[in-house]
Amino acid sequence: MLVDNGVLGDSRVQKVARSAADAGWSVTLLGRSLNGQPQRWWLGDAEVRLLPMPDPLARQSVLRRAVLRRLIPRQAEEPAAPTEPPLAAEAARNAAATAPGAAAAPRVAGAAPRRGAKNWLLTLARRAYRPWDHLRTRFWLRVEGDGAWRRLDPRLLDFEATYGPVVDQLRPDLIHAHDFRMLGVGARAKVRAAAEGRRIRLVWDAHEFLPGMKPWQDNARWLPAQRAHEREYAPHADAVITVSEQLADLLRAEHGLPERPAVVLNAPAVDHDPAASGDAPDLRGACGVDASTPLLVYSGVALPQRGLTTMVEALPQLPGVHVALVVNDGGLPYVRGTLLPKAERLKVADRVHVVAYVPYARVVRFLSAADAGVIPVQRYLNYEIALITKFFEYSHARLPVVVSDVRTMAETVRGTGQGEVFRAGDVNDYVRAVRAVLADPARYRAAYDKPGLLDGWTWAAQAKIVEDTYTRLLPDHTSRVLTRDGTPAGQPASRSQT
Repeated sequence: MLVDNGVLGDSRVQKVARSAADAGWSVTLLGRSLNGQPQRWWLGDAEVRLLPMPDPLARQSVLRRAVLRRLIPRQAEEPAAPTEPPLAAEAARNAAATAPGAAAAPRVAGAAPRRGAKNWLLTLARRAYRPWDHLRTRFWLRVEGDGAWRRLDPRLLDFEATYGPVVDQLRPDLIHAHDFRMLGVGARAKVRAAAEGRRIRLVWDAHEFLPGMKPWQDNARWLPAQRAHEREYAPHADAVITVSEQLADLLRAEHGLPERPAVVLNAPAVDHDPAASGDAPDLRGACGVDASTPLLVYSGVALPQRGLTTMVEALPQLPGVHVALVVNDGGLPYVRGTLLPKAERLKVADRVHVVAYVPYARVVRFLSAADAGVIPVQRYLNYEIALITKFFEYSHARLPVVVSDVRTMAETVRGTGQGEVFRAGDVNDYVRAVRAVLADPARYRAAYDKPGLLDGWTWAAQAKIVEDTYTRLLPDHTSRVLTRDGTPAGQPASRSQT
């Protein structure tokens, strides 16, 4: 199983890996080390390995990049098929997230002006370069077609150089490639294996619709490069799964897929939570507030398009209300450079609490201490077409929800009655929605008593879809599985998966 991040912050990846191992598959999950050091741990009976990515090609010589580009041929035809964590670190993260002193990110006096000047100069430089960037992008797309990604985003070559040799060494029977960056790594490994007379089945798990994304980098190259890369390697996938019905239809149309992708919702795995009581993480303790304090929670990645400024800007109109931002990194430039300074200027900084992630299996219990869950995302296509992870987590925590008017979530909330909808980016309308749910929370929580509402939003149901996909691709393949201590597992037979 392949993912381009550090694993611990990605609940979908962790759920898929653990569930596959629980179902009897021999799972090795390869992720990217964020500290430059190799790491290894176990997630249930799934082995997790984080790989360092040294010497990024984006900063290396043109000669070295040219050499590696030649080692990764364009759209190679697949040869004919042969005839036949660290657990201690996780505990430390949880302890740090719930410690009373861990609630707020540090504020560095005097740092904001220097950072602001640097960012201003960088913005000017990018604007000056933008026309050349557009011209260069169009040139390489015209000259090399979908193969232009090799020149437009050399970072994709870094993933190949880091992951490719490890995948080849593992010799998997099936590769589950999460999202667009790992699709190419998995496809190329499949081609190399076929050249050696081995067959690898490739499952592409598409988390996003690239044409509907806000680019991760502020340049003209990044998004065309990712789309070209995805177009080149999508035909190599033996099966595609994704996160919503609408995205399944878009992917099939975009890539001419022979069948509609299976839909695996980002529902929480509450059955993976090992703690019955007593040691549950404490959201209110992390924020330093008592049970009588109105507490709104946002859980997820901290990015400008997530609309978190709306939550901060509304606080002067919501006296006594506190906000918990359960985010992947309280030190991100957006949090420390935008949200916290804004809270200081509005004199509400004492009511904004930045809290670290907790292990994915404990998220629902952690969030349940809040009075409402907020999803203030802006109107980008990927947000319009799916019920995102935090929506399901809030629902299983039985929280009233306050969501922006992105289509799918807004329609669902209006239909179930589990919360209020506001116009994205409209602070006054957001204040109205928050006041409504805080005034009568029992009314909105009652929506979860509707028979069957939460039953379909469980990970157990989604894991069955993943298992069925694997079994369809490898119906007869069996091999021994080893548990974490190297002894044979209890299942009589299983399959090897990366």
